[in-house]
Amino acid sequence: MELRMTQKQFRRLLDLVYIGNWVLNSTRGNDRIKEYDDVESLVFAHCLGQGMAPLTEVFEGELIPSRAFSEGGIHEAIMAYEDTTFFEILAQELALRDMDDPDVTPENYAEVMARMETYLGEFELHGTDNISVDLGE
Repeated sequence: MELRMTQKQFRRLLDLVYIGNWVLNSTRGNDRIKEYDDVESLVFAHCLGQGMAPLTEVFEGELIPSRAFSEGGIHEAIMAYEDTTFFEILAQELALRDMDDPDVTPENYAEVMARMETYLGEFELHGTDNISVDLGE
């Protein structure tokens, strides 16, 4: 298989591959999905012939994204996604809780969304500062 792209497009592909493997494997500990690590290594190996060798390094005999790559801002993008996802999931869970945990249906969708928007507005203004949990103490 041959894939043609500009260096700029290849650099974006590196970001996408890294983020994808991060999502799939970062929480798995020693139970990583090796096939995704292998694809990441294969794609990053092309850095060597593209003048992007500093974006790779060898670890335990495998070519992986370098520390320079992983510390170059990619995790800020991942963290922004995680923050947004966290607040959206929390808003949805709280909205559904307020409605006695119904399934979302076409009939209640507008109400769920309205409640979510209220929570998201609160989170945008105050983050988690106004969230409390009764631990039964």
